[in-house]
Order: sequence, then C-alpha cells, then structure tokens
Amino acid sequence: MPSNHLNRRGFVATGLAGLALTALPLPAFAQTEAEAKALVVSVVDDINRVIASGKSEKAMIRDFEKIFVQYADVPIMARYVLGADARSASPSQLKQFTNAFQGYIANKYGRRFREFIGGQVTVRNARKIKAGYEVRTSVKLQGSSPFEVTFLVSDKSGRDKFFNMFIEGVNMLLTERTEVGAMLDARGGDLNRLIKDMKQNRLS
Repeated sequence: MPSNHLNRRGFVATGLAGLALTALPLPAFAQTEAEAKALVVSVVDDINRVIASGKSEKAMIRDFEKIFVQYADVPIMARYVLGADARSASPSQLKQFTNAFQGYIANKYGRRFREFIGGQVTVRNARKIKAGYEVRTSVKLQGSSPFEVTFLVSDKSGRDKFFNMFIEGVNMLLTERTEVGAMLDARGGDLNRLIKDMKQNRLS
C-alpha cells in the first residue's frame, strides 16, 4: 500500500481512536461487545464535535490530543512503538516519550482533520478476540470509496481503551513502530534527542 494511501486512511483511524498491544501482564478483561461498540461510537461523536466546532487548526489539534489520551491506551502504545528500546529506557524517559508520542500523533494526523468533513463512519459489527474485542467499521470520506477500519478494544488498563487498529488490514501501530525506530536510528539511538525533536515537531 503506498505511503500516501496509508497516511490518508491512517489519519482517519488515528483520529477516530483519539487512538494502541503486546501481551503485557495486565488485569483480565470483563468488557462486553456492547461496551466495545459504544466506545467506538463515543469516539466518532467526539471527533465530529471537534470538526464541527469551527476552531482553528491549532485548537483542533489540542482537542485531538485530549481525545487520543481519553480513548487510547497511550502508555502501552508508546511502549510498543518504542520497541526494544523501551526495555533500556528509564521510567522518566518512558514517561517523557509517552507524552511526546501523544503530541506527535496529534500533530501528524490532526492537521488532516478537515479531510473528515462530510465523511461517514458506520460501526458494522464486533467479535470477541483473545485480547478483548475487534470492532469493524466502514469509513466513507468524500471523494473516495468506503474502506474498512478495525479497532481492537480492551479494558486491560482498567477501562475500555483502543490498543491497536488496522486500516484495510494494515497494522497501524506496527507502521508507527517502524517509523519511530527509523527516527531513533537517525539520531544514533539517542532517545532523549528523539523526545526533544518529537516535542518540537522536528522529525524526519
């Protein structure tokens, strides 16, 4: 799948998730299919409210970051995206990276919010999986054919959260893990430098 194709559809998935994974030793889940579906509906409603607010792009990005933190299991996502380097990072570095990561996601995808104006998201069905629930949605943006975005939802963090998503079968977190890994390699493995650049939105 071309990168621009993934970015366009990845924007939608990340935006809807507010957004992330590994089998970490967390409490067992006790959620229901209805609760998993309800979470997706809530995310869609919140995103639509931001889009309809008429706020500036900067304000919308701030709102997007709040939605991301509210609905996504950000600490787990950030740890997964960091990969093996998460094991050698200090607790302080992990905390700083998690904060920088949520801002990075908000900036990367939030700037494309307006592409969602006039779009439709339909929650189709949900099914139980080992880690929680898989919720499938159909997304229709203006000027494009419908495509499937699948959200994985669990309450392992203590409340219902998204922990990963797939855009037509493409694992978004795995994609981000590859990109973040490349950015870290470009900085000689210096996590502190990556955190600083993420916060200042100076990434390549």
